[in-house]
Amino acid sequence: MQIPKLMNKIGVIVDSYNVGVKEGLLKAKQAGADGVQIYAVKGEFAPEQLTVNNRKQWKSYIQSLELDISALVGDLGGHGFKDVAENGWKIEKSKRIMELALELGTNIVTTHIGIVPSNENDKGYEAMHKACEELSLFAESMNAHFAIETGPETAAHLRSFLDSLGTKGVAVNFDPANMVMVTGDDPVQGVYTLKDYIVHTHAKDGIKLAHIDPRDVYGDIDYAAGLDHEKMAELVEKGPAFREVPLGEGGVDWPAYLTALHEIGYAGYLTIEREVGIQPEVDIQLAVNFLKRLKG
Repeated sequence: MQIPKLMNKIGVIVDSYNVGVKEGLLKAKQAGADGVQIYAVKGEFAPEQLTVNNRKQWKSYIQSLELDISALVGDLGGHGFKDVAENGWKIEKSKRIMELALELGTNIVTTHIGIVPSNENDKGYEAMHKACEELSLFAESMNAHFAIETGPETAAHLRSFLDSLGTKGVAVNFDPANMVMVTGDDPVQGVYTLKDYIVHTHAKDGIKLAHIDPRDVYGDIDYAAGLDHEKMAELVEKGPAFREVPLGEGGVDWPAYLTALHEIGYAGYLTIEREVGIQPEVDIQLAVNFLKRLKG
């Protein structure tokens, strides 16, 4: 299959380098990225840690490197938005992260909301739906997007949930590898299914080795809390169900996938995420080179 000329910009999640934000920005620039995505949940880039002056300084510094911010990461972990008792602070923090994003020059925050239940009468579904309705309206009022990462459920089921919200402030951060590794869903067809909601993508690859319950990966209320970063890294490197691998070496059909993104008119970022491996800098450089070869 001939791939249409790739016009998308290439991004890197700076936290993948595990060297802090400032050093990660420099490494992303050296790798040849056009932009970056940054975690804004805790630590030096959490909204509550950044004064007005800090925000201006970070924005100026990133611009001085001639980098864009493709998105911020606002994933608060746990069960997503299924626990009513937790949703108050999670919704408010998500709003603060969206405000920070706009101040820094992007209108996209990516997140996980938890696994969308198949039963709409499920209490978790009701809690998730109510939280996402509020966040969708808030995002839409700011011309912003709170983008759910694909993976925990099929594209068709996620599409049904998004359609039920009535607004498009809650959108999609499309991760093709998550779909391949966990649900086994076809990311190419997933692009067409979710075409009205895709505002950001992760460039990642993986292979599926065996069936796995998505709850064992992402967690669920009354089931498990999900995996922390260390356990997730162990699962994707050594677990029996799937592997995250360098771009082009996994189950994502990149020619077909990129063609699908082109056909739906997606012109946003392909942001490289590398969650495992002992040489993230090497792996990220290979990923940048892989995508640049596709750009011709």
